[in-house]
Amino acid sequence: MMNKPQDILTVMLSAGGTGGHLFPAQALAQELNRRSRRTILITDERGLKWRQSFPDTDVCAVPSGTTEQAGWLNRFRAVIRLIFGTLKAWSLMRAKRPALVIGFGGYPMLPAMFAALLTRRVTAIHEQNGVMGRANRLVAPRVQGIALTFASPKFLRPADRRKAGVTGNPVRDSVIEAGRTAYRPPEHRSSLHLLVFGGSQGARVLSEVVPAALALLASDISARLQITQQCRDEDLARLRNAYELTGLTAELGSFFPDLPQRMADAHLVICRSGASTVCELSVIGRPAILIPLKGALDGDQAANARILTEAGGGWMIDEKNLTPQLLADRLTELFSDPPELARAASAAKAQGRPDAVRALADMAERLMAGQSPFPQPETA
Repeated sequence: MMNKPQDILTVMLSAGGTGGHLFPAQALAQELNRRSRRTILITDERGLKWRQSFPDTDVCAVPSGTTEQAGWLNRFRAVIRLIFGTLKAWSLMRAKRPALVIGFGGYPMLPAMFAALLTRRVTAIHEQNGVMGRANRLVAPRVQGIALTFASPKFLRPADRRKAGVTGNPVRDSVIEAGRTAYRPPEHRSSLHLLVFGGSQGARVLSEVVPAALALLASDISARLQITQQCRDEDLARLRNAYELTGLTAELGSFFPDLPQRMADAHLVICRSGASTVCELSVIGRPAILIPLKGALDGDQAANARILTEAGGGWMIDEKNLTPQLLADRLTELFSDPPELARAASAAKAQGRPDAVRALADMAERLMAGQSPFPQPETA
């Protein structure tokens, strides 16, 4: 299908309903809006809670489902939801006529991507992780461009490499701003700022282990702690009680809208290792103890954590090995060695790609202009 001139102004973004998929979509929407492009976000019902993060973008929810669920009835229901979602996305495309549709992973992106492929729209995907997600793998052979965070993600087919290129993982404007704050290692007897968060999935283990670990610290460390911990709503009361029992004071919440600045203010972060988290740590340049989500599909969080830790930007602890004593021992080592924290902060910062959003937007512009998604190397 040939794009009409007015189509060039509109880009449709499609993403799963979690922060890991929506944050890079938000970053790209911000950059495209600065370039006078209209943007539309297609997500599922979970994604609607992030609507305020897309002030200049039309946000629409369509039904979706994952066939990875157990039981034939659940899989059948998922297929029906995918069909209805694809039909709704098709209708939106006929009305909005996007020049480009970009998927950011997660099964909720599939209805929009299916509709785009059926209507022969120009399409691309962005893979945030060191392991290609299943939804991205499904559509990768049929899209025109594949933007990567890491150079050689697992499951990227050799046949698809010709249309793939590394852009990095786009981060939000607030992350880039927080990245301008230089890391200052803790000084002798000064406060120790510890930030703990677990993302939208799997934060419960951190709510259980972290307070118990902090209770084991020597008083010369625990008395200096300033703790901020993000947790799930259903864990908030239990976590508050756990800290009261330890005698430690912590600022707790289920959501911190200024999380990037809180990362910049931290001496050390304890967190999961979703792609957006790892990339934000890198752009801001903060040392972290990374605890990959146990049971994550295809081990993508462990792959992300290994990339950062092998660069010297943090320390990984497998969830199966995570105990209060192990975490307390590691915290004691790190808080007793400010130069090591500073080295890790510097190593993390060296991995950051604050220009990733511009690189991804440039790919989008080339595709809308009918060009190759990435510049081709010059031949002699």
